[in-house]
Amino acid sequence: MSDHPQLEAYLDAARWFGGKGRGARVTGIDRIASIEGSPLLTVDLITIAYADGGADEVYQLPMANYAEPQGRLDHALIGSWDDGRLGYYVYAYDAVHDRDAMARYLQAFDETDSSRELGGLTFHRLPGHEFDIEAHSTLFTGEQSNSSVAFGEDSVLKVFRKITPGINPDIAIHEVLTRAKSEHVAQLYGWVEAPSGADGILHLAMLQQFLRTGSDGWELAQTSVRNLLTEADLHADEVGGDFAGEAARLGVALAETHAVLGEQFPRHVRTPDEMAALAASMQTRLDAALLVAPQLATYEPALRATYDAIAGLPGDAVQTVHGDLHLGQTLRTVKGWKIVDFEGEPARPLAERMLPDSRWRDVAGMLRSFDYAPRVAAMIASSNASDGDEQRDYRAREWAERNREAFLTAYTGRPLDDAEQTLLDAYVADKAVYEAVYEVRNRPAWVSIPLEALAAVGTPATDNEEIR
Repeated sequence: MSDHPQLEAYLDAARWFGGKGRGARVTGIDRIASIEGSPLLTVDLITIAYADGGADEVYQLPMANYAEPQGRLDHALIGSWDDGRLGYYVYAYDAVHDRDAMARYLQAFDETDSSRELGGLTFHRLPGHEFDIEAHSTLFTGEQSNSSVAFGEDSVLKVFRKITPGINPDIAIHEVLTRAKSEHVAQLYGWVEAPSGADGILHLAMLQQFLRTGSDGWELAQTSVRNLLTEADLHADEVGGDFAGEAARLGVALAETHAVLGEQFPRHVRTPDEMAALAASMQTRLDAALLVAPQLATYEPALRATYDAIAGLPGDAVQTVHGDLHLGQTLRTVKGWKIVDFEGEPARPLAERMLPDSRWRDVAGMLRSFDYAPRVAAMIASSNASDGDEQRDYRAREWAERNREAFLTAYTGRPLDDAEQTLLDAYVADKAVYEAVYEVRNRPAWVSIPLEALAAVGTPATDNEEIR
């Protein structure tokens, strides 16, 4: 029998908990912060073990603690128990749902000093922004892996749920881009951390600019495709919702962001051994992918050749990049495109996400996203109609080609040389292999999307084929 049934039940129902269906069991609770006041705020780190034998994980649980039940917070009740550390019977609620608790967080940033220690936490603040301390909090409901709370229309607090000791790239990169006055990110206002071990830190949350006029890039692209699919006689460049101009502006935004990152973080050129290691890592991922998605076997020879081709290339310049870029990581605001969520690929260890990488990884992610958007829209349209699939597929390819070309041309500002094209081809293929595995595991009906892209691997591009 579990020692923590209430806590485990709450975690299993939480949208942000990534261990559902794996027999999660709470094996440790470490209280790292306790901030006096009303309500009493505590922060616990919950260690989770899994019945499937996977590695233990640690989740952050900020709690608002009351001596009496709070009906307004019934939906956020974690549990009630006699808490010996506090000395009374406690009703504990997830703090992100409690406006009184979130007001305490916001007030902790209201200091002129660059940092403030409070109850075991350190609140860091960057200069240059005045907070509305009286702003009410509103919890965003759509997030999957973290919890974000907006304070009026001024700022957003992102609370990291899954915690790993060390520097969180989302904070580190946003801090650098904010200090460099980058136009293409939400400005960082501050962050919350706690000590870890002898010299380490835990990044727990970040406070940044609220992009209240922002529209999700994926949703905008979907709208553009739907407009095209409803016009039987018009091409992608003729409909009112043509997206190519936005794709080009997004390419410029990414190029400028990469330029700032290249100036502010260390860069180096990969050695021949490192290029060979890059090719080998892609081959290894393909080996693992074939076990999950045997459909990839059809494309294996072309994929192997594509990866082998980069082993002998002259070294690629690597730097800090986004690491997990797609249309869903972009927002279109009245002041242009913004790139968000610099946490990197969630499956990679935190330490690896801060390592320099090729800017072509980010470019490949966007090119794949420009392929996904029209194909998803076409699949949805096909499910709602009895005919016209061939025409929808043609239009989806046309939209993808037009917008991929607009984005890549704007990003590079020139034609790619042979080495760049070879490297980009490999990164696009590597991303599509990753997508195939994801779709087999989560959305089998969508696996055709990356498989169709892989069918073009190794085929020389012509004016009528997709830009890879």
